[in-house]
Formats: sequence, structure tokens, C-alpha cells
Amino acid sequence: MKSNTQLLAQVTEFIGYEADLLDHKAYQEWLSLWTDSGLYIVPTDLNETDYLNTLNLALDDADMRRMRVARLENGESVSAMSVGSTVRMVSRVRILEAGDELVIARCAMTLNELRHGKLVTYPANVEYTLKTGAEGLKLERKVVKLLHADGFLRTVSFIF
Repeated sequence: MKSNTQLLAQVTEFIGYEADLLDHKAYQEWLSLWTDSGLYIVPTDLNETDYLNTLNLALDDADMRRMRVARLENGESVSAMSVGSTVRMVSRVRILEAGDELVIARCAMTLNELRHGKLVTYPANVEYTLKTGAEGLKLERKVVKLLHADGFLRTVSFIF
């Protein structure tokens, strides 16, 4: 097991890498960051933890992630027709739990989208469950808790 400082640096680098892939629309590479059993979750309720039995803005397994990426890459989604540019800003990365096989981390993220000359900001707390292994870190679960998930969200043409 690495020291806390080494592990924090490794996790921070991974989270930054994921954000960079998404900002540069490298979706196939982003898909390769996931385990086969991984879940991408954007809940509607910030206090909810039973994601499988409640309403979510997204609850994607591997198949749904691939379909979401295909729609973004092929313009099959209405929201993808006017894809904007995004810049994610990640801060306050914190290790919540660390074991030999799993690391749970949380960070603050602000996603900024520019579409049709309008800038929209999406602040969130993001929780990562990362599997450790010979290939390095892999996403087992990503939970994006948007601060305004229960309010108006315009059509989004990106992955949080």
C-alpha cells in the first residue's frame, strides 16, 4: 500500500486525467477507464444513497455508457447537435477510504460549458470508487452530486 501522500497524488492525477479526456471529447479513452461492472450515477437527490431504487438523472452501466458515448460521437442525440466546449475544474481531492483493492475519494468539480455563446456552470461534489490493480486505477463507480440537480438543467451535451 502506498503512503497517503502517494495515493492522494495518484488519485488526483487520475481524476484530472479523466476530466481532461472528457473536456477534449476523448470518449473512447474515457470508456477504457472503467471496470466492466462500473456505474456512472448522477442522482436527483443530493442526500440519496440508494441509487438503484430511486430516480437518477443518469444511472449508467457499461452498456449505457457505450450508448451515451455513441450518441455524443455520432450526433444521434438532440443535445449532441449543438455540442459546446467544456472545461472542468477539479479541487479538494480527498481520500475517504483506502484498501488494497478499492479507494474511495471525493472532490469538488465545476463544469463550465460554452454553447451558443452562453456560459453555464455546473458545480458538483463527485465521489469516486476506484479499483486498484496491475493496470492502475479503474473507475468502479462515479457519483456526480450536482448542487442544482433538483432544479432546472438545460439539455446537456456532455458527460459530467
